[in-house]
Amino acid sequence: EVQLVESGGGLVQAGGSLRLSCAASGFTFGDYEIGWFRQAPGKEREGVSCINNREGSTYYADSVKGRFTISSDSAKNTVYLQMDSLKPEDAAVYYCAARSSGLLLDPGPEWWRLPYEYDYWGQGTQVTVSS
Repeated sequence: EVQLVESGGGLVQAGGSLRLSCAASGFTFGDYEIGWFRQAPGKEREGVSCINNREGSTYYADSVKGRFTISSDSAKNTVYLQMDSLKPEDAAVYYCAARSSGLLLDPGPEWWRLPYEYDYWGQGTQVTVSS
């Protein structure tokens, strides 16, 4: 059974840091791409970052570039999202998602930000940023 379990969310002051973890099981970790998404109340789910575990390539939304860092530990089957210089607008429920290699439904440069390109999802972890 495929499982993605997020942890590390919480309440932090603006300017602070959090590290989110996404623990994966039930699939061959190295063959998958893992993405981080977030969804604030009343807003659509937004792609934040993604890592290709086969190639090591990473992707970031412009809104988090330079502040967030995605990394992967294959020994622990875990992907991390280090979030620094947090802003109130970063507050949301953060989800990790996994997709296997294969044809993309929408093979444009922003494919990694499209929720429907992913096969599996975690339950989410809440991030709250106070101003």
